[in-house]
Amino acid sequence: MTANRRQFVRTLAGASGGLYVFGPPVSARLVLLIALCFGAATTVAADPTDDFVRQQIKRQRIPGVAIAVVRDGAVIKEGGYGVADLKTGTPVTPDTVFKIASVSKQFMAAGIMLLVQDGRVRLDDPVGRHMPEVPGSWAGITIRHLLSHTSGLPREAPGWAPSSTSDAADIRTAFSTPLRFAPGTKWEYSNLGYTVAGEIIVRVSGRPWPEFMTERVFRPAGMLATRTTTITEAIPNRAAGYSDNDRLLEAQDWAAVRPGGGFLSTVRDLARWDAVLYGDSILAEASRREMWTAMALADGSSALYGLGWFIHRPGARRQVWHSGGMPGFKAQLHRYLDDRVTVIVLINLDDADDDTIASGIAELYLPNRDQR
Repeated sequence: MTANRRQFVRTLAGASGGLYVFGPPVSARLVLLIALCFGAATTVAADPTDDFVRQQIKRQRIPGVAIAVVRDGAVIKEGGYGVADLKTGTPVTPDTVFKIASVSKQFMAAGIMLLVQDGRVRLDDPVGRHMPEVPGSWAGITIRHLLSHTSGLPREAPGWAPSSTSDAADIRTAFSTPLRFAPGTKWEYSNLGYTVAGEIIVRVSGRPWPEFMTERVFRPAGMLATRTTTITEAIPNRAAGYSDNDRLLEAQDWAAVRPGGGFLSTVRDLARWDAVLYGDSILAEASRREMWTAMALADGSSALYGLGWFIHRPGARRQVWHSGGMPGFKAQLHRYLDDRVTVIVLINLDDADDDTIASGIAELYLPNRDQR
């Protein structure tokens, strides 16, 4: 076989292994047939991860999926499956850029923790210390409450819309809305809480929160593809988003960005973030411990949430994680603390069972609990 032919077969074999090629993935049988046509046979080893993801894509009618599995901060498996854009047929690769929705929350929490490390805020500061215009009903809300979804603020600001352009203006629309419960007494998901946290970053740092996050988190972590969804110029490798797996409609592209769900990223960038979390180059160990500790409620119980991360249930395998969903996209990042394994899944369909995909991949890489 000539060198060119060998390279062609290797490229196709990579496709059958779930990696990225110049077109949709092809079957191992087709790779073998093509190789035979060129005068030599090749053996393509089956990969359980590739098989599982492809099965899920077919079963759920998902356009495209990118995954990364990381152990001890090093990527041990990555892949792109399906297409990033149905119009162009562009294949998904580990460098395909997806909206990551609420997986963004861990980054905003990290931004606050950097200000804590700088000595410029404290987690137990009342919100009013940094935003004196908030109403008296918010007097008991602390920064810790914002990041742990225990503030009593509603899920969204009443004035928020997919076309919103000002965080501060959206926050003001919530001033006359009664709190849903006394701060610290209950857990209830609140995107508004993260919008307020983003505004505190702006007030304390003196910079727009996207700029602060880029300078203090993304650039130092080497996450050069990660940015806010407000970027209007053409972004290389960006995935199109889809809704309704029966019809695969182009999803609405929200112009608004919320601090708790406003980032674009790739599985490779998120793997770089995972590596950062093993050391102190950005977040100190004390900061990581704060973020991964379940929030204590006033009645002595605990919420299954820390600061920007969900926390494992008692008795379950120890992990911190976050999911995300918005028009056109689903995302999952699961960090198994004792096993030192992280699973990252990005999908360009909002009508997808991303939990099944993330947990199914994890089962292929995590040891049996009684064997650890």
